[in-house]
Amino acid sequence: MTSFRPHTELQTHDVTNQPPPFEDVNIFETDAALKTGVTKNAGGLHVDRLSGFGARCGSAEVIEWARQANKNPPQLKSHDRYGHRLDEIEFHPAYHALMDLGFSAGVAAGAWTVDEAGHVLHSALMYMMGQADGGVCCPMSMSYAVVPALRHEPEIAKEWEPRVTTASYDPRFIPSTDKRAATMGMAMTEKQGGSDIRANTTRATPIGDGAYELIGHKWFCSAPMCDAFLTLAQTEAGVTCFLVPRWRPDGTRNAFHIMRLKDKLGDRSNASSEIEYAHAWARRVGEEGRGVKTIIDMVQHTRLDCVVGSAGGMRAALAQALWHTEHRNAFQKKLIDQPAMTAVLADLALETEGATALAFRLAGAFDAAQTDESEAAFMRLATPIAKYWICKRQPGVVYEALECHGGAGFVEEGPMARYYRTAPLNAIWEGSGNVIALDILRALHREPDCLDAVRSEITGAKRANVHFDHHITLLDGWFKPGALNEGTARAFAEDMALALEAAALLKTAPDYVFDGFCNARLDPENTSLAYGALTGKLDIRKIVERAIPHASSA
Repeated sequence: MTSFRPHTELQTHDVTNQPPPFEDVNIFETDAALKTGVTKNAGGLHVDRLSGFGARCGSAEVIEWARQANKNPPQLKSHDRYGHRLDEIEFHPAYHALMDLGFSAGVAAGAWTVDEAGHVLHSALMYMMGQADGGVCCPMSMSYAVVPALRHEPEIAKEWEPRVTTASYDPRFIPSTDKRAATMGMAMTEKQGGSDIRANTTRATPIGDGAYELIGHKWFCSAPMCDAFLTLAQTEAGVTCFLVPRWRPDGTRNAFHIMRLKDKLGDRSNASSEIEYAHAWARRVGEEGRGVKTIIDMVQHTRLDCVVGSAGGMRAALAQALWHTEHRNAFQKKLIDQPAMTAVLADLALETEGATALAFRLAGAFDAAQTDESEAAFMRLATPIAKYWICKRQPGVVYEALECHGGAGFVEEGPMARYYRTAPLNAIWEGSGNVIALDILRALHREPDCLDAVRSEITGAKRANVHFDHHITLLDGWFKPGALNEGTARAFAEDMALALEAAALLKTAPDYVFDGFCNARLDPENTSLAYGALTGKLDIRKIVERAIPHASSA
C-alpha cells in the first residue's frame, strides 16, 4: 500500500522518474483480452459482477493483503502446549482476508450457482483472484472442482455439495456440520509413485456401515486446513477414491496427521504438506477399483484452473511491465516508446492474449458440454493441450516482464519476484509436461471423436491468415502412420495448442492481434526463440496500446 506523502526531496538528491504504484486499478475493466474472452463465450451477463471484483482485486488494500500473506507464511501447529495432537495450520490475518474475498465472491461456488456461463464466470473470477494472490487460489480451485467427483456418490454429494457451493468463508477448525461453508482439497501422490498413482500403497479397510479406515501417507497435500479431502487408496478391487473429513461423525478429530509443511519455491501464502492417515475414517466415492476414473472429473476441472491461472499470471506480469515502462523515462523517451522495448511488450501481449483467448474458449466449452456432445469432446482433448502449452509459457513471460523493470523487478519489495517464483507451479500441478503429453495420446486413442472436434475448431478458421493455413497443413502430417508417439507427443501438443490459440483469437481479438499472433508464432521464417525479436509484419503499437492497463475499451 502506498505510503502517505513520503519525502521526495532528500539531502543528496530528489526522487524522480519513478512510476506510481500499480494499485486501485480495476483489473477487469482495463483488460481488453479478459473482457472479450468473457463476452464472446456467453459471459456477458456477468460483466457487472466481474467489474466489481476486478476493482477489489486491483485495490491497494488487497495488494497489501497479498504482500503480508506471502511475507508471513502459514505455520504448522502439530500439538498444543500440553501435548495434545492438533494438526492445525495458523495463518496471518491477511490470508483469511484474501480467502474471504475470493470465496464470498463465488470463485469456488459461482460455476454451480448461476444459470448461464457458470464456468466462464468462475474462470474470470479465478483469473483475477490469482492476480491478487495465487496461493489462495489453490483451495478455491479444489473446492470448485470437487463437485463433479462428489456426484459419483449421490449421498455424499447431497451432504457436501451444499457446503462447498456456498459463497462464504468460514475459517474455523470445527466439524463442517457447524460451519457456514466448507472447503475441500485432494491428496493423491505418494513418495514412491509420484504421478504413478496406481503405485499408491495407502490401504483402505471396510469397518461397516459403508465406512473405511485408511492407513498410509500422501507426499503432497495442498491446503491441509480444508474440511475434507478426496484421496486415493487401495482396496481388494484396486485404487479407489475416498472422502476423508477432518472430523469424524462423532465429533472427534480424524486421524489426518500433518507431518510437515513444504518449504516451497512460490505460493508461500498457501500451506502445502505431507500427511499420514493413521486409521483415518473415510467414505468411498464412486466404485471400488475405479478411483482414478472418479477423481479425474475433479482433475479435469483443476486443469482448467491451471490454464486460467497461467493466463492470469501472464496478464499480471504484463500489466506490471506495461505500467512501469509507461511511467518511466530513459534516453529522453518513455521506456514504452523505445522501439526495442515496444517490440518486447508487443510480443508478451500476443502471448498473453493468445493464452487468455484459449482459456476462455475452454471455459465456454465446459459450460456447453452439458448439452452439446461436440463441445464435450472438444473439452476433453483441448483441456490437456491447453494445460500443457499455456502453463509452460507462463515462466518465460513473467521473466521477460520482470526484465522490463530492470533491477527494480529483482527485489522483493515489488510483486515481480513473487510472480516469478509462482510461475512454474501450474505446469507441475495436476500433471507435469510428460504426464500431460501422454494424457493427450490416451485421449486420442480412447476417444477419436475428441480429435474430430478439435480439428473442426481449427479448420473452421482457415483462410483467415496465410501462416495459419500453412500451419494447418503441417498439422496433417501428425496423422500419418508412425508420426505420433510418446517421443513426439510434446511437439504435437505444441503445434495443436498454437493452432487452438489462433482459432480462439480469431473469434475474440481485433484483426491486428490475430494476424500479429499468426505472423509471430506460425510464420516458419520467424525462428527467434526469445521475446521481442519479431521479424514479421505486425502493428506493434496497436497491440501494445490494447494491452496497456488504463483503457477500458475492448
